[in-house]
Amino acid sequence: MKRAALLGLALPLVLSTAVYASEVAPLDVSYDDAGAVAVSLSGVTGDAVAGKEVMTSRGLGNCVACHAVTALADVPFHGEIGPPLDGAGSRWSEAELRGIVANSKMTFEDSMMPSFYKTKGYIRPGDAFTGKAAEGDELPPLLTAQQIEDVVAYLMTLKE
Repeated sequence: MKRAALLGLALPLVLSTAVYASEVAPLDVSYDDAGAVAVSLSGVTGDAVAGKEVMTSRGLGNCVACHAVTALADVPFHGEIGPPLDGAGSRWSEAELRGIVANSKMTFEDSMMPSFYKTKGYIRPGDAFTGKAAEGDELPPLLTAQQIEDVVAYLMTLKE
């Protein structure tokens, strides 16, 4: 009985370690020639409900600041800088959306969209980042690997 109880305690730890071990670090992301990322960055399927939260929260992705999304009409102040995201799940594959959210410049070279899963090679504006790292130093990504997966899961629900 003690052995079974011990196994019951150890199994979640082993599983959570396995999930953590499969997370792709920002500098290790593999983009294809078109900027798509074939594998999950977190090793875990995204949660569309959590993705909606990331997309609408000013402290997180705040996608609606630049993109209009009809399904999120209850969220104020949709932007018009980026293309509307209605039908995004029909226009792009999951791999393409993952690449666009992680680092849109890999797909759209002149995009104004932030690279949400990049840690080097650019200067971030804003009081939270100014003076925090010298040129070339790493900064934490704007979103975690799981948050990227969650946003992708939500975008995949936006079908035409």
